[in-house]
Amino acid sequence: MRWGDMDAYGHINNVQIVRILEEARIAAFGPPRGAGLPGIEPQVSLFNDVPEGTLALVVEHKIRYVRTLEYRNVPAVVQLWVGAVKGASFDIHYLVQDPVTGEDCVKASSHLAFVDEATGRVLRLTPEQKAKLAPFAAARQTH
Repeated sequence: MRWGDMDAYGHINNVQIVRILEEARIAAFGPPRGAGLPGIEPQVSLFNDVPEGTLALVVEHKIRYVRTLEYRNVPAVVQLWVGAVKGASFDIHYLVQDPVTGEDCVKASSHLAFVDEATGRVLRLTPEQKAKLAPFAAARQTH
């Protein structure tokens, strides 16, 4: 958490929560293809290991604020796992916890799909992509 993530009430602003979810998703599955320079290898190279011209896009976010996430000068704990894997899309679920108290603060999910950049059409998940997602469906990963 960053000092600038805090709102006037002293807790993490809802817009910053979406950024925390994004950072956890990128840490687990890698940045989109062509984004920035290589850094720490993700646990599963999914988003940056797609064919040229393929975009990994968020279709929808659902966020439930269970309790406020107070500013701390240490990172929040984010658990994530894969939910439904369909023919052309998949869900990533998140649990954001207070790093000091361990209390659940945010429960969220993102619905994602791969899209052909030239046509805008949704692409079916390949067997390899489904295989990369499978281990995350079994257990939560902490970031």
